[in-house]
Amino acid sequence: MSVQPPNDIDEAERDGRSGDDQTATAGAPVDHPSHSDGFVRGLAEAIGGPIGRHAAGQDRPASRSGRFWTAARIVLALICLSLAAHWVQKSPCMDGAWHSNIQYTRFCYTDVLALYYAEGLNEGKVPYRDHPVEYPVVTGYFMGLIGLPVHAIGADRPEFNQAMWFYNLNALVLCALGVATVAMILALRRRRPWDAAMFALAPALVLTATVNWDMLPIGFAAFGFYAWAKRRPVLAGVLLGIGGAAKLWPLFLLGPVLVLGLRSGRVRAAVSAIVAAAVAVVVLNLPVWLFARDGWSRFFELNAERPIDWGTLWYIGRYLDGKWSAGVPGDQGPFQWLSANIPTLNNLSYALFAVACLGVALLAMLAPRRPRLAALAFLVVAAFLIFSKVWSQQFNLWLLPLIVLARPRWGAVLAWQLAEVGYFFAFYGQLLGTATGSQIIPEGVFVLAATLRLATVVALCVFVIRDILHPELDAVRTNYPDDPDGGVFDNAADTDWAQRLRAWFSAGGGARGSGGGATDRSGSQPVDDGVADVRPRDTKAVNR
Repeated sequence: MSVQPPNDIDEAERDGRSGDDQTATAGAPVDHPSHSDGFVRGLAEAIGGPIGRHAAGQDRPASRSGRFWTAARIVLALICLSLAAHWVQKSPCMDGAWHSNIQYTRFCYTDVLALYYAEGLNEGKVPYRDHPVEYPVVTGYFMGLIGLPVHAIGADRPEFNQAMWFYNLNALVLCALGVATVAMILALRRRRPWDAAMFALAPALVLTATVNWDMLPIGFAAFGFYAWAKRRPVLAGVLLGIGGAAKLWPLFLLGPVLVLGLRSGRVRAAVSAIVAAAVAVVVLNLPVWLFARDGWSRFFELNAERPIDWGTLWYIGRYLDGKWSAGVPGDQGPFQWLSANIPTLNNLSYALFAVACLGVALLAMLAPRRPRLAALAFLVVAAFLIFSKVWSQQFNLWLLPLIVLARPRWGAVLAWQLAEVGYFFAFYGQLLGTATGSQIIPEGVFVLAATLRLATVVALCVFVIRDILHPELDAVRTNYPDDPDGGVFDNAADTDWAQRLRAWFSAGGGARGSGGGATDRSGSQPVDDGVADVRPRDTKAVNR
């Protein structure tokens, strides 16, 4: 295989530099999935087999390919093509003239257009002050930043299609953030640039990139990850705080940062990031909280009031309850009862997520080798979606960059993406059925699609946990000695108390058989060198 043996990489990275500076100077060749990934290798056999060992330039370091079309530039071109395809797919809806349910029959619905009217932006209303907004403040700022000028320009110009301009300007920025996210993944994986193609070519990205403003938090989370990898914890915290003020989930990434900081003794950097994120969230929220508190509180009220949404674990359970119970008082299954008792459902959902986070924290502390930051981040965000009462069609985008960084294995990611595509079409069947008052697809088919989506995400979590417990299976660590995203955690020694904790659990049988063998003080278990050689106006928003 063309990948530089781990021992050589280790030597190159011990020269006192870190992160991408190490990568650029280590002279490591690019990883080729047709060699290192079993699924891609199997597909390659159908077209002549994996790339040859003596192919022109294939063993050159990523920074010295000598060609214009390097792997990184090809991946950037691919994300541009995918986002262009997404724009074309949404084009039937972008004029805002939604008639005959075209937004559902052409699969082009987007909250961006629906909320231009629903939030009063088409009337010049200022978000939060003149109309309550159901999103955190950065999303509301962004809506107003584009929507108010569009309305001001088009108010006295009937020929000016405000809806189209609003959507296209939003799409331009959101797609730019999508390209920037791929650029961040490439910067974090210079030895594995083809990993970023999993994001760039994701079918669900083509279908849902601008369904809502989710690219805002994704972009800032990617920037924050990169800043952390470059050992700038305060900047990383600020960027994650901005992302969390757009949609909450980027703040969840700070949990793994804290746990890994405890294990490695890098608590100061972790706390610096958390404090910086908290300051950023407060600074961004304070003006709206002071001057438009009623509009600001709508986000929290809506999340407390919302019932079980389509496609969630709770929706699936309620459907199954309906097979045996009538759903009336006295004859209700547990999920049917929860559907009628939203405060209890909220508490149970939060409790399950908290338990899952505690489990991730224990896994991080007791794993035979310190887990990589991306792996823990994926598990935390995935757990949030699994137990949430809302799982909108575009939420898959949250997991996409995280799974690429956590476990870049093409087969499992493609299986999940196929499940997401199946759910996408089933979901639009439900939307069209609700709009027309007639059943388009059987309810059981939709529940099956939702179950497959849930099952594939759970399967990804299982694979990530397995790689944590068996670090010799970690694809990223076949090319990097430890954690290229870890920043101050990369190659850091475990603290004495963390070692004693693991030893105590191991002595009591709690960690026996977890498949890691003995670890040295650095928490970095040696990896067998052979591992590298294997492998609209009247339409309500529906995706809030």
